[in-house]
Formats: sequence, structure tokens, C-alpha cells
Amino acid sequence: MARAGLTGERLVRAGAELADEVGFEHVTVSALARRFGVRTASLYSHLENSQELRTGIALLALEELADRAADAMAGRAGRDALEAFANVYRDYAREHPGRYAAARLRLDPDTAAASAGGRHAQMMRAILRGYDLAEPEQTHAVRLLGSVFHGYVSLEAAGGFSHSSPGAQESWAWILDRLDALLRGRPAD
Repeated sequence: MARAGLTGERLVRAGAELADEVGFEHVTVSALARRFGVRTASLYSHLENSQELRTGIALLALEELADRAADAMAGRAGRDALEAFANVYRDYAREHPGRYAAARLRLDPDTAAASAGGRHAQMMRAILRGYDLAEPEQTHAVRLLGSVFHGYVSLEAAGGFSHSSPGAQESWAWILDRLDALLRGRPAD
């Protein structure tokens, strides 16, 4: 019998909160059961296994990121849209480190195709249309931006920029300026 009040959605949301607290790699059905004060077996009426829980957290994170990015980019173009998109990723990673890690989970092709991941790619390509890039340059640019954003966020989260000057925010602004200049095909100022 299912425990009153527990649903798959509630467990995924609680798993996302747990991921932010202890790290995505430590989220298991057992850890979630301890959080609710129930036996692990009682959660299996709502979740098949830990992988289903981890996938649910990844899908939630992708959805949250896509919603935030869409809101931030509304009415923006060019460098403003690029900055809005980039800042959403950086801010989300700071606010929700476990969920951000979950958004990087490798999903099976069908799950990935049905996820909000496609919205991320569409928004990035919408930004790049403002830079007048044709294929295959547009795909290269999508990969470049994703690599830069994720790399910076990951290094910053690991404390890689906390011990030297200039500050991380100043470097972030400089990087966005250089990316904009690169995408425009002109030298940086």
C-alpha cells in the first residue's frame, strides 16, 4: 500500500532538494527514504529504482533551466540574449548545484528527445541566429558556448577562481564580451 502523501513527483522534488544539499551523486532511494522516515521498500510503489529517481531529477532540472532561460531571454537579442542565457546557467548552478549536476545526466535517446533539453538547444540557436551563422558554424557555436558556460560554472563551483584577482564576475563579463565579439566575427575591443 502506498504511503499517504507520497507520489513520484513529490519524491523527485525531494530528491532534487537532497541533491542540492548533499550532491547529486549521493541521491538514492535509500537516502530519500531516510528523509521521509520510511522504509526504502515503501518508496518502490512510486519509483522503480534509483535510476528512475535520478532521471526524474534530471528532467526537473532541465525543465527549470529552460523555463528560467525563456523568461530571461524574452524580448532580448544579440549580446543581451547571450548574457541572459549564460547568467541563467551560472545562477542556477550556484543556487542548485545538485540539480545542475543532474541536468548533465546522460539520458537514453527517447527520454532525452522528450525532455526540455530540446528547448535549450532551440534557445541557443535562436541566440545564434542573431549572429548570422550558417551550418556547420552554428552547431560549432552551440558546442563552444555550452563548453564555455559549463566549464566556467564547474571551475567556479570548485573554488578555482576564489584565490586570485580579478574577481570571477569581472572574468565572466570579459568572457561574454569576447564570445560576443567572436560570434560577430570581429576583433574584441
